[in-house]
Amino acid sequence: MTAQKGKDLLLKVRNQSDDAYVTVAGLRARSISFNAESVDISHAESAGRWRELLEGAGMRRASLSGSGLFKDEESDERIRSLFFDGKIVSWQIIVPDFGELIGPFQITALEYSGNHDAEVTFELAMESAGALAFVPASS
Repeated sequence: MTAQKGKDLLLKVRNQSDDAYVTVAGLRARSISFNAESVDISHAESAGRWRELLEGAGMRRASLSGSGLFKDEESDERIRSLFFDGKIVSWQIIVPDFGELIGPFQITALEYSGNHDAEVTFELAMESAGALAFVPASS
């Protein structure tokens, strides 16, 4: 994989009115992380006292974060209402040359900030709330 433009990492939320995915506008930075818990099944007779893990048993989750500025009224309102209503909806995350992740997420943090001589910005954090589907990028 060659270097990719950060702007091509897209975060899209399912639109309430027509079920299409709408790009969250104005994002300047975004990241996604995947985590898997391990289940330790070590015991007194574990070979050489090395830790043993139970394959495929831990919980998996994805976390997303982003920051940017207000640019698009439709996506701004959607983010705001999802947070205040505590809703879990389908999101689409497009990672260039990797693929797409689609699944339910909940916004767990929403922060607004601004300096007197600059624009108002926002930061959001989200956690997966169910199974995610992965669609590899086509070559």
